[in-house]
Amino acid sequence: MGNRAGWLKITAALASGLLVAGVFPPFDFTWLVWIGLLPLLAALWSIEGGRVGWKGFGMGYLAGLVSGLIQCSWVASVASLGAILLPAYLAIYWGLFGLFAAKLGNPWKAGKPAGILLTAFCHGAVWAGLEWLRGWLLTGFSWNGLGVGLHDLPWLAQGADLLGVVGLSMVVVFFQATAVLAVSRKAWTELGSAAAIIGLLAIYGVFRIQMENRAESIRLKTLLVQLNVPQEAARMLWTDVEMHMALEAETLNGLQNAITFPDWVMWPETALTGRILRTETGKWGTWQINLDTVAQVREAGPFQLIYGVNELEAVESGDQLELKENGRAYNSLAVMSPVDELQTYRKRHLVIFGETIPFVDSIPLLKRIYEQQSGAQYGGSFTPGDSLEPLMIPVGETSVGAIPTVCFEDSVPRLTRKFVRPGPQVIINVTNDGWFKRTAAAAQHFEFARFRAIELRRPMLRCANSGVSAAIDSTGSTAHPDTGVPQILTDEGGSHFTRGSLLTELKIPLNPTFSLYAHLGDWGVISLSGLALAISFFRLSRSEMHDNNEG
Repeated sequence: MGNRAGWLKITAALASGLLVAGVFPPFDFTWLVWIGLLPLLAALWSIEGGRVGWKGFGMGYLAGLVSGLIQCSWVASVASLGAILLPAYLAIYWGLFGLFAAKLGNPWKAGKPAGILLTAFCHGAVWAGLEWLRGWLLTGFSWNGLGVGLHDLPWLAQGADLLGVVGLSMVVVFFQATAVLAVSRKAWTELGSAAAIIGLLAIYGVFRIQMENRAESIRLKTLLVQLNVPQEAARMLWTDVEMHMALEAETLNGLQNAITFPDWVMWPETALTGRILRTETGKWGTWQINLDTVAQVREAGPFQLIYGVNELEAVESGDQLELKENGRAYNSLAVMSPVDELQTYRKRHLVIFGETIPFVDSIPLLKRIYEQQSGAQYGGSFTPGDSLEPLMIPVGETSVGAIPTVCFEDSVPRLTRKFVRPGPQVIINVTNDGWFKRTAAAAQHFEFARFRAIELRRPMLRCANSGVSAAIDSTGSTAHPDTGVPQILTDEGGSHFTRGSLLTELKIPLNPTFSLYAHLGDWGVISLSGLALAISFFRLSRSEMHDNNEG
């Protein structure tokens, strides 16, 4: 009987891992977000005997490993070993939740059931705290939190402006924990209360969407250009000339076919293959191939040009610029005015083993592992930038603050919120998910990134080489403000893996509405998670004291 019960618990853990994996691309069965953890919670709360905490950790780890292996299978397109190591690491957080649920937060301790709603709150808050922790520790990997599963439920998604998208994860786990306990105890009042809380969140969402739609705003027209250049890891499979000619052709075609001329034109991450040389005084120069491409597209008319480029430190040598000895390299986002005034933002949040390898100079083995797994030669690490200032870009007579993000930086909420300032702002992202070919990586990246617009109540523009190029308003919607047509660059079959351009239009609020997350950041979730742990510890201590007294 004991072995059978053990196998049932293992089956429950596997089921939860599979169900949660199904929430995210390529499956996108987002309704599973409401039931994914039900089997795991029931199994964790039924663990008996000794070493309850370790058993809970193991069960949670198993569920997380299964889910992670499926969700992160796209990593294998770059590094087969990484497709195992990353899920193995991420599963630790599931294991910690399992330890908490089986021991510290277990509602059945001392044979006296704990309050349903309080227990559910503690489990939701601890889960959210662990999602925050994995998004911060070791530079963080915060993709595919449970709250992201609400992206296609706009009324509920608006709650991300309160405690961030991890706050939505707390609500999802709270509801499931309430459901398991309520059904087991036939406590329908508590289940109704949990449903009412979800309803209140939806009402809040309706109110916020109406508020955003009524906000005084200006219109920003932007042409997004995507090439869909094939890659092998970091290596582009087109020549420099092919890439620049394609940029010129797609940009000019988009400008010529535009009904109204755009204010901005956006190109993807490292769109221009030539480098920018920049001195400490701000003087700059660039490769001739870059100048030729910019000159070609400028013939169509004046616009602000935003693009990704690598930036190198330089020094002046007479009238020329030369590379600085032992100078640093940056993965940058550049903004060039119609009269060639240049602003750059240097990427702050570098991707480990993609843009930088920690300790590579002292541990050469790490470099060899990277080259063997990716098939690309390691060309040295980028240096992280240090600026937290928005880039000011004109839109007609108004100066708009652009919150700059490069590649995965749009999936780092704690970074983007540091750029928030009063007045009109828009988040801009240049990215390249082509490392991972035609996998689910780009769609997962996009689903998570669009929550930055909701969290900060700032619209967003994304321009990808291979990925999802789109315009997102301050409610997280891609709908055109007039026609309602989705502003996502796709081919006729609906695939975002395509080459072309898209003229988008966004409403930029002149005075962005209030966002609790923009002011509070992650401290809300951190505080609630700490409170949940304190409550659970107190309850466990009291139950153990009760057991000792009974003994």
